[in-house]
This record gives sequence, structure tokens and C-alpha cells, in this order.
Amino acid sequence: MKKPVLALLALGALSFNACKKSEKVVVDQPIVYPDMAEASDPALLMTTAAGVKVYNGGFGSAVAADPTDPAVFYLLTDRGPNVAGTVANSIIIGKPDFTPAIGKFRLKDGKLVLESTINLKNAAGANLNGLPNPAGAGATGEIPYDLSGATIAPSADGLDSEGLVRAADGSFWVSDEYGPHIVHFDATGKTIERINPFGTGTGNRTLPLVFAKRRPNRGMEGLTITPDGKTLVGIMQSPMYNPVKASATGSVVLRILTFDIASGATKQYIYLMDDASLTGCSEILAVSATQFLTIERDGLYGGAPTTPATFKKIFKIDISGATDVSDPANSATGKLFGGKTPEELANAAGISGAGIVPVTKTLVLDLLKDLPTVYPHDKAEGIALQPGNILVISNDDDFGVVDNGASSFAQKLLPSSGTVDHNRLYFKKITL
Repeated sequence: MKKPVLALLALGALSFNACKKSEKVVVDQPIVYPDMAEASDPALLMTTAAGVKVYNGGFGSAVAADPTDPAVFYLLTDRGPNVAGTVANSIIIGKPDFTPAIGKFRLKDGKLVLESTINLKNAAGANLNGLPNPAGAGATGEIPYDLSGATIAPSADGLDSEGLVRAADGSFWVSDEYGPHIVHFDATGKTIERINPFGTGTGNRTLPLVFAKRRPNRGMEGLTITPDGKTLVGIMQSPMYNPVKASATGSVVLRILTFDIASGATKQYIYLMDDASLTGCSEILAVSATQFLTIERDGLYGGAPTTPATFKKIFKIDISGATDVSDPANSATGKLFGGKTPEELANAAGISGAGIVPVTKTLVLDLLKDLPTVYPHDKAEGIALQPGNILVISNDDDFGVVDNGASSFAQKLLPSSGTVDHNRLYFKKITL
């Protein structure tokens, strides 16, 4: 690892996570950020019959900074170790009783040390799981199986957590890829409110019906909160199946949702990916009320000897001049433009021709070119911003496993090094 070069004076540091004025930084010494820090010694979650080790990692779907301590970061797991099955629409769940969680990590001696784990729970205090939801409550059409080939019943408590916000009061907001759901958790991980397009959550607030058209496993991948703490902003990973699956073919149209926390009022904006072949947008992070950072990426590994990654970029976007494409009637397909959904309009020409102004987008960082070392991962999924414009980037390590092509797990090895993929944070000063 390169010599640490990024320093932040902790005393009096501000936060983009809407910290309260009463919160004070608990350390008064400079902290020096390394170029990269890896999670130290992840515990073993399980070992498959074939000897593949599944690690208790997975903390990388999102990262949130602690406004009171610049050495502390909260990292989010997704639904647990899983791979695609060989049967159509099947998914292999390695550990059906896995509980999605938030890990509290501390940067210490150049490593990330897991200090505590906050299990996500329902309103009654029972642990959530990562299983697909039942029909009418967020079902994606995925059929879950365990490693022995037995089917698993869906669960209304299932959450495929992907986006994370730490609020000023210490509570958390999480978005997911099933419903999509947006869930508010207290500081202990207990559900305060679950919001989705179906009205099956906790409380009576809902998301616009059109978001139920999300592509399976490509739901609300990113979530952030504006600096004033008043508005949640989520981004869909990929073009939605709106009105049907074929509508997403060749489309670069993604949706951004704003959600006023006090009133529940929403707005929608169009984000255009650079290329339809990309995996999509992995994260969104507020830097002002109208400006945000996003991660847009392919699904390949950086530095791979063959077929290396070519696109993993962070953009700055602005929604202030973009068209609100919300549907006042809240129809299942959302507002139509010339009889077509925005997803059917497919690209910049189609969107412009319909009179829609998308968000503006400017390149901030190319992860494959602008880091001190080669970015070796396939998945860059979380970003946070520390004072001094120090960007923090997390990777999803998939619990150290990937699909073996036969409805089971293989070890997830980084092609550039041959080592098992583990959670890391990368630190890079940027210019906004």
C-alpha cells in the first residue's frame, strides 16, 4: 500500500450527512487517510460442501461517514451470499437465515476494524432476512433455492439492502432492490417505517406505483439525504421494465426519486447512463440540495489480464434544471410522453424530443485511471465525502463468492492478484 497522503483535521469537521449542530467531533488530532484500507480478518460465515469459504463480509453495498468521528464508517450488507441458479428466474441463497446488517468500522493502523454490527429488524424487533418478497409485497419473480436444491418460501421481511443514510439523530434510512423499499431504522436497527409502492409497509406512506416496474436485482441501488436532512434522494440501478421487460433493452434512462421526509411528497427526474451495456448506477451522494455524486460502472474487474474493466466513473450531477416527470395520477406506468414511458424513449434524442430535460452530468473521477493503484474490483458500490473533498469509495465483495455455473458457489478471486475479494475503502481527494 502506498504511503498515506490524505489528512483531515478532525476538530470542527463538518459533514454532508446532515449532522446536528450539537454533535461534536470526539477526537482532536489529525487523521491520516491511507490510499486504501481493507477490512481486517473477516470472520468465516460458512464453508460449502465443496470447501468454498463464505466470509462474513458483504459490507460494501453502501458506506456512510460518522459526523462525530472521521475514523468511523458505517458499511451495509446486501441480502447475503447468493448466486444465480441454472433454472430460469432462480436464485441460490447460501444462508437463508442471513440478516442484512450495518457494520460499524473504525480505521485503525491502516485497516478497517469491525467494532460492532447492527442487525436490521422488523417493527416487532425480529431479524429481517434477505429472501425475496411474496406477491403483492415486492416480489421480483425470483425463485429462491438453498444449496441443497430445496425451494425456500418468500418472506415479507426480506430486504435486499443497497443504499444507506445515517441521519442526524443516529437513525438510518436504507433502500433496497426488491420492492423497492425505503426503510427507516432506529439506531439499534429496528424498523420505524417501511415505504414501498404497494402500501404493504409499516405506516401508510407509499412510493409512486411506477417504481414497482423496477428490474429484478436492479432496484433502488443508491440512497442519500440532502445536507439539510429534509429530503431523501434515491436512484434506480438500471432502466425499469416500463411498461414491459423489452422497454429496457437498449435504454439508458434511469430514474431519480426525491422523497420529502416530512410530507412524503415525491418528485422524479431522468438520469442518462453513458452506455446501455453498463451495469448501471451503484450509488448517489448529496453534496448540496440539488447536486449529487453518482457511481456508474460496468461489471468487470479492474486490472484483469483478459477482458478488464473499462468503465467505472464518478459523476457530479445537478437536478435543478431537470424536468420533473412525476405522474399526478400515479398510474402503474407513470407519466407518458407522446404515449411512451421515459424508458421507451431510450436515449438522449428520445428524451429531448419528448421535451424532457435530464439531469446534467460532469465527470469527477475515473476509478480505473485516477487512483494511485489499480482498482481491482468489479463492484464499486458506495461513496461518502469527508471534509476537504476526500472521497471514500467502498466495494461489494459478495462475501468472497461468485457463481460456479452449477447452482453453487466458487471463490471470488481478484484476477489482478489471485486473492479473495474483501471489503475495502479507497480514499481520494477530488475537485468538485
